[in-house]
Amino acid sequence: MTKRHGYVLLSALVALVVALSAAIYVGVAADEGTSSGTVADGRPHHGTAVAPASTGTWVGAWSTSPAGAEPGTETNGMAGRSVRNVVHAGTGGTSARVTLSNLYGQSPLTITHATIAVAADENTAAATAETMRRLTFGGSTTVVIPAGGQTVSDTVRVTIPLGTDVLVTTYSPTPSGPVTYHPHAQQVSYIAAGDHTEDTTAAGYTEQTPYWRYLTALDVLSNESDGTVVALGDSITDGITSTVGANRRWTDVLAERLRTAVEGGADLPRYSVVNQGISGNQVLADGLGRPADNQSGLGRFGRDVLSRTNVKVVVIDLGVNDILRNPRLADPAKVTAGLRTLVRQAHARGLRVVGATLMPFGGHRGYTPAREAVREQINAEIRAGRVYDAVVDFDKALRDPYDPRRLRSDYDSGDHLHPSDLGFQKMAETFDLRELKGAGQAEL
Repeated sequence: MTKRHGYVLLSALVALVVALSAAIYVGVAADEGTSSGTVADGRPHHGTAVAPASTGTWVGAWSTSPAGAEPGTETNGMAGRSVRNVVHAGTGGTSARVTLSNLYGQSPLTITHATIAVAADENTAAATAETMRRLTFGGSTTVVIPAGGQTVSDTVRVTIPLGTDVLVTTYSPTPSGPVTYHPHAQQVSYIAAGDHTEDTTAAGYTEQTPYWRYLTALDVLSNESDGTVVALGDSITDGITSTVGANRRWTDVLAERLRTAVEGGADLPRYSVVNQGISGNQVLADGLGRPADNQSGLGRFGRDVLSRTNVKVVVIDLGVNDILRNPRLADPAKVTAGLRTLVRQAHARGLRVVGATLMPFGGHRGYTPAREAVREQINAEIRAGRVYDAVVDFDKALRDPYDPRRLRSDYDSGDHLHPSDLGFQKMAETFDLRELKGAGQAEL
């Protein structure tokens, strides 16, 4: 072969490789957001697209804590009904996966059909048609979750834009109860009779519900975030008095503040924020039942914090229910010892822990001077730096300057314990975003 012929052959091979690469690229691009078939009734079925070969980091876009067994579902669960959970994505991504829980079920939960889609608008059961994806579990559309267990779906390729509502729908044809749920979602979700899992319209979803059922996490493969901040708390973190469907919990506002600061060039970590608040939660004591409803912070820390996706920082706001719900006077030393145990567990994983002072509850039906003294003792330990790596002083920010035993009136929802929307905003604004940087201390 002459040298000239060799160059010609090499050029031909290069051209062939380029052509094949272009064909592969077009084929992959065409698969994004297109229908891969139809189901029996002719509705579009956007199947589980292959996960993209792209860079990114798995982070939590949304999560909630399984809080208990839903009353009235002990026998049938949600058999024969489609459960369409509406959740708000705190960060965007190009692929997604979900976690479903049967923690409080007393029998196996069979899910035969599950989907994920971006909502067509805020606070609606209608989906954006081209985003509808069928979920699989180990390659199968059916999954059986044992009593007390949970499952994570396969990765599905779907673009989840930042700040959008996401619809995660499950259908179970057989009785299974009780239902594992989160009662104070502050978000309207929907129920339909029959299997309407892949419906893109809201027509079949005639029942509204204030609960999240089965669903406990939405993770995304993100180029917008590098890690997850987990907020562990009680009803104040749960946002029980925030406006329904408005995403005004203090964690929502904190996530927005952090994102805006990073986009503005601030030297801050690119973290998403997820909410693991349960109303009524305590550091030390469980609720009733087996497994316990409203498991203590100590009991659920591994599940709700350490097991969250790519967690980097923990924010803890717990302790006020240990004071208010204890039939006897709470021991402040035991509460702070419990909090230090959580911090040690986080440090063992290299996580940084930011802790909150306990806000005042003067005027609340549970208030007594003795309980106020316990709150002040716990706060003194927290402020002295003997509990957490860093402190966010919610107490100082929201208390009435003329009566520090009470919330300032415009920050008070009216029950003298839980903040208003303005109070939640103030909590997030009080947070020094620089405290999210770095790892946990070796010792406190």
